[in-house]
Amino acid sequence: MSETQKMKFLNLGCGNRFHRDWENLDFVAASSSVRAHDLRKGIPFADGTFDVVYHSHVLEHFSKHAAPSFIKECFRVLKSGGVLRVAVPDLENIARLYLETLEKASNNVPGWHDNYNWMVLEMYDQTVRERSCGELVKYFQQEPIPNWDFVFKRWGVQASVLRDSLQNKQGTSEPQTVALPFAWSYVRKNLWEVLRNKLTKAILKPADWEALQVARFRSQGEIHMWMYDSFSLTQLLEQAGFANPRRFDAAQSQIPNWSNFHLDTEPDGSTYKPDSLFMEGIRI
Repeated sequence: MSETQKMKFLNLGCGNRFHRDWENLDFVAASSSVRAHDLRKGIPFADGTFDVVYHSHVLEHFSKHAAPSFIKECFRVLKSGGVLRVAVPDLENIARLYLETLEKASNNVPGWHDNYNWMVLEMYDQTVRERSCGELVKYFQQEPIPNWDFVFKRWGVQASVLRDSLQNKQGTSEPQTVALPFAWSYVRKNLWEVLRNKLTKAILKPADWEALQVARFRSQGEIHMWMYDSFSLTQLLEQAGFANPRRFDAAQSQIPNWSNFHLDTEPDGSTYKPDSLFMEGIRI
């Protein structure tokens, strides 16, 4: 049995990006290989269970005050010598690119107005949005997207997926309705929730009802609650007890055979989320 086969791996907030040989957790299970669990309630495993804990673009969805507890949970379930690998949007790189695009757009360098508009969205949209995908919907529904090469370099495969999804939705001329049997099935299974919503809507003023919908959306986990650069993420990991936090590339890791799992990289070796900061810490 190889070293990797003897190890236990945990992927938190995995979405559709998981490996079947790992324990995979997310708020909603996208597959039979994923266990549904609310990570705000801790990690449902005993102390010292895993050799590796990994999460990608999850930490920024925790508030600044909740993040230390989440990272300490990662520390708790790791064995001595275990590795935590964290991927988050790279705030430093976003800020530097914002300043570069601002300067070039201000000097009317051809093409850089669009790049500037993109970087403002990348910096702010997911922190302030009040509906799913926010202002990115309009951006990705452009045909063609004027600075597609720049956007793809920033977001990679996920940019293509989002563009195709939103442009296909825009091109659908038929009204999007819920099939009646499905609607009644939902009502039967969630009767009290449906009645409570109808009663609440009847009682509240329209502006108060709209404010409630915004609050509900912003509490569902899509928005970014905080952002990190290598300095602040190093501090967070050290405060939780991790030794020697280090920055890595998407394909580099202290985890044996990391690239074979294709979590931060595609089969062709390209980076899945090029806008990411990848860091690792070890539980001593």
